[in-house]
Amino acid sequence: MEYKPKTKLFFDDVYDVVRQIPAGRVTSYGAIGSFLGSKRSARMVGWAMNACHSHPDVPAHRVINHSGLLTGKHFFGSPTAMQELLEKEGITVINDRVTPFKQFFWDPAQELL
Repeated sequence: MEYKPKTKLFFDDVYDVVRQIPAGRVTSYGAIGSFLGSKRSARMVGWAMNACHSHPDVPAHRVINHSGLLTGKHFFGSPTAMQELLEKEGITVINDRVTPFKQFFWDPAQELL
């Protein structure tokens, strides 16, 4: 049996949640952390998103900060790539912020019961 460090297991759990975010919806790092039982792990969820480049099936562009800001946009190859991916899904982004955030927010705690 292969040993996986706890961080690796957590990252895999994060990716499983992110794969379930429907197109046209976004969630936050903190909402994912809370859903996974680790309320204060928003930063670690961010690290997982930064490390998911070898997982093309993980729609990392759908994970943003708690106020709708595209804080991870610098990890998408170009400064506008994250916004472009979201806009292709019908999400409005103004000044690097999903607007209106509540309209597009997907809460894993409610959606993945």
